Amino acid sequence: MPRMTDDDRAGRRAAIMAAAAGCFAADGFHTTSMADIIRASGLSAGAVYSYFRSKEELITAVAGLPLANAEAVFAALPADDAAPSPAEAVAALVQGVVARAADDPALGVDITRLAVQVWGEALRNPEVRGRVSAVYRTLRDHCTEVARRWQAAGNLPPEARPDEVGAAMLGLAQGFLLQRLLLDEATAEGYIAGATAVLAH
Repeated sequence: MPRMTDDDRAGRRAAIMAAAAGCFAADGFHTTSMADIIRASGLSAGAVYSYFRSKEELITAVAGLPLANAEAVFAALPADDAAPSPAEAVAALVQGVVARAADDPALGVDITRLAVQVWGEALRNPEVRGRVSAVYRTLRDHCTEVARRWQAAGNLPPEARPDEVGAAMLGLAQGFLLQRLLLDEATAEGYIAGATAVLAH
């Protein structure tokens, strides 16, 4: 039997994580069992356990997927010397959630379903909380930089605090993610129109 290469091992690990992500997105972290994940992966129990010793390890690994996705969406905002308005930045974030997170091609699931579960898991799992907190601080910092540049261009009152504006911007983007999952009538276009109207005053 040929030896597995590093690429083979990485591919198998990714396949296990994709199987776990599908199970978690459908049934939640704690309803899903390792047996469910093993069955979905099509691998033997020994193969799965050789990569992840427990479901907790898999939860922690899968929790990083929506966080990495969010970082990719947000990191492009303050590119170069651009100074988008807060409304434009929130619109870009909302569009990014739809474009990158919904029906993620690598996983075959709506990764936003995982994101919401990760928020809940962060309340009980210190390791996940640490990862989530670090990522969302970074995302908030991106939004704060947008607000700082907008203020420097004379478009925010001098007494406004960019960190507070950035926190509110991030909250708007997270709010869309929740509404998209919970309200059938929620659309990116409608949400962006409302957020733009709010931020224009």
